[in-house]
Amino acid sequence: MQLTINAEEKQGVAVLALDGRFVLGEECESLRSKIQELVASKRTNIVLNLEKVSRIDSTGIGALVESVILCAREGGRLKLVNVPRLINNILSTHRLLQAFEIYASEQEALASFQ
Repeated sequence: MQLTINAEEKQGVAVLALDGRFVLGEECESLRSKIQELVASKRTNIVLNLEKVSRIDSTGIGALVESVILCAREGGRLKLVNVPRLINNILSTHRLLQAFEIYASEQEALASFQ
């Protein structure tokens, strides 16, 4: 199963809903490309909805970290919502939780940009 990225604009924020495996290969590259495209077009406030991510590996975690840094460098913020327990545990194990703003719902994440 590949990674599907459903992109929407809500309240001036790019919301990307990921569905599938977020692993080494074209899956990670597709998200990296999408984030770079958004940042290049000055859309640096981004919400990633991870609710339907079924698997993530170290490359996927690395892509998340890169994305947060890229957005911050350009004056924006990247936030995570609906983080599955597996991903939360991986971020916690690697002491990366503090690198991300994590919200329980998309509405909370969008409101935090105000």
